Amino acid sequence: MYIFVACMTRNRMKNKSTIEEQFEAMGNDHVSSAEDTPLRKDAFVLSDTEKIARIRENIREVMLTLGLDLDDDSLKGTPNRVAKMFVEEIFGGLHPDRRPKASTFDNKYKYGEMLVEKNITLYSTCEHHLLPIVGKAHVAYISNGTVVGLSKMNRIVDYYAKRPQVQERLNIQIVRELQKVLGTKDVACVIDAKHLCVNSRGIRDVESSTITAEYGGKFKEESVRQEFLEYINMETNF
Repeated sequence: MYIFVACMTRNRMKNKSTIEEQFEAMGNDHVSSAEDTPLRKDAFVLSDTEKIARIRENIREVMLTLGLDLDDDSLKGTPNRVAKMFVEEIFGGLHPDRRPKASTFDNKYKYGEMLVEKNITLYSTCEHHLLPIVGKAHVAYISNGTVVGLSKMNRIVDYYAKRPQVQERLNIQIVRELQKVLGTKDVACVIDAKHLCVNSRGIRDVESSTITAEYGGKFKEESVRQEFLEYINMETNF
């Protein structure tokens, strides 16, 4: 009986270790599990104020565990600053109430070529290590009778960037949102960004960046896609 129980315990520990290794590998390889941001059903039951209060205490506990002296004048306010930053700034794009209201207009001047908004500054956060992703997004669409204000394209990028992210998912979410707003499949987005989880830890390759793309509708055609890439001065085989 003792041998049987001991073998079962070892097997459970081995299986647990294997699962943990799989999750660790997923994070290190920057693999996403879903196109939508993984959210619990009760994600917005707490108010922002309540979330800040909870996170403040959790950050305080992390800092104490690390051995930091929170009575020091420089560190006293850190738990509250981090909590507010998480809820109101770098993860502010999680809340649907912050989704930008993208007003559309009739394309009265009958502009029929692609419209490209390039070099949109992008700040996001890697969902595997909670470290920054910094780069540029290039967005384009071809109107089917409707246009959107230029700043709204920047706001859509910013909204979906302000959440724990995987770059491929961010591409998809930006394109999907603009397709919905404009009522057309003809939308594209290319992102070129540096991941500090690669640049500042692990392999510590400070020179590398990651390029991802999502093409919809006419942008799947090679000639249209190439025109877009020429607009943003990028030569790639996407």
